[in-house]
Amino acid sequence: MRDRVLTIGQPAEDDNLRRGNAAQLSVIPPPEVVLERHSPPPQVVLKTMIRLFKVKEKQKETAENAKENGLVKKQSAGELRLHRDISELNMPEECKISFPNGKDDLMDFEITITPYRGYYMGGGFVFTFKVPAVYPHEPPKVKCKTKIYHPNIDLEGNTCLNILREDWKPVLNINTVIYGLYHLFTEPNHEDPLNQEAADLLRDNPKLFGLNVRKSIEGNIWVGGAHFPGCKTGDFY
Repeated sequence: MRDRVLTIGQPAEDDNLRRGNAAQLSVIPPPEVVLERHSPPPQVVLKTMIRLFKVKEKQKETAENAKENGLVKKQSAGELRLHRDISELNMPEECKISFPNGKDDLMDFEITITPYRGYYMGGGFVFTFKVPAVYPHEPPKVKCKTKIYHPNIDLEGNTCLNILREDWKPVLNINTVIYGLYHLFTEPNHEDPLNQEAADLLRDNPKLFGLNVRKSIEGNIWVGGAHFPGCKTGDFY
């Protein structure tokens, strides 16, 4: 039998070829190819390590610069307390919370109240909350964005709620304030007014008071010398 010489990288005949079968070819890869596949050259490994080191250094530098420029903000005690209060909210179903500046800004938010009963049924009333950094040692600043005919809310949106003034205590929270606001719509109080005309009418003529409230909700009408654009939600109209 004639000796066969195999050349690296060249096809080798199978023994079946001697029996008349079709040739089956295999390729023996060069040694340098096998070496590159399983063990990268030292210079390649070194370059990769240097590149990873530079990436980590860049990430560290970016984080330090962000901290120095105030981009990474540490939460104050007031923000931490507010975050807990909001996570534990248990509001009436007629109340909804929203964050106009996004949920990264918890210190400014809005509460919308849409009463299902009483004089103010069918209206949507929006209150802005601005929470001070020293919260809960000071109450949030609350104003009504919606122009409303109400004995305890004036035409500029100032709200007469005792827990937002002299009766505030650090043990109170945002949920307490929301329930206080909601209570103003279910039981408006003529004895502690900000809108004296509305308070007098509620005391002396509740039926006419209710009519004025309905007109102010429907909107585009003058009531008590003030124009009301309307705030009906559509749920009851």
